[in-house]
Amino acid sequence: MRFSNNNEPKLTDQEIITIYLFVMNHQGIFKMNKIHQFASEYLLSWFPDLGSYQAFNQRINRLSGVMNTFVEMLLTEYSPKECSSSLSVLDSIPIITCSGKRSGKVAPEITDKGFCSTKSMYYYGMKLHTLGFCNPNRLPHPEQIIFTPASVNDFTLFKEAWSEKENRTFFGDKIYNSVGFFTNMKDNFNSEMLTPVKATKGMPDVLRKLDRAANDLYSRAVSKIIQYNNDIYY
Repeated sequence: MRFSNNNEPKLTDQEIITIYLFVMNHQGIFKMNKIHQFASEYLLSWFPDLGSYQAFNQRINRLSGVMNTFVEMLLTEYSPKECSSSLSVLDSIPIITCSGKRSGKVAPEITDKGFCSTKSMYYYGMKLHTLGFCNPNRLPHPEQIIFTPASVNDFTLFKEAWSEKENRTFFGDKIYNSVGFFTNMKDNFNSEMLTPVKATKGMPDVLRKLDRAANDLYSRAVSKIIQYNNDIYY
């Protein structure tokens, strides 16, 4: 659109977002056609170039990336003062559209088949990934929320989205247990990942029992911190 004859529309992107957020916040209207209808009836003196519903809907859909950035800025700006900017928790939750025994037909362009280890099941759908600031004795405050197809691995998402954050201590589950990767992250960004201890295949029972008490205490401490993050979703 920006390279066409309509590269400078009369109704600006800023005005589109203002209408969208204003009507949702002050009127409690969330359906797009109702938002446009309200703006047509009551806000036309402010936005005389509002135009048709079809054009409005198309414009707001094209600005989805802007909304993601805007929400991220709001989450950071309005985080509680007691939140720690150096301690973060990670977790994900499945958004199930149907079981893995069937063929997924809901929103196939953004969903696929994945496995949920917590529920021990295959499913079609998406994943909601959250990075949250630790908040003592309270639920973590979300720093960033990302939706992916169900097949996207949590560790893969972390490497792409959050692994370059500096001076940070992350708390995650065993899927993030990768000594080589996190040693490199510590050297380059002064950040580390703390996870429950993962048993090493082939380790002799004598060595496993030797460190068992210390490993169990460490794993229990890390898991307790992660559990607070689980409460965000439930």
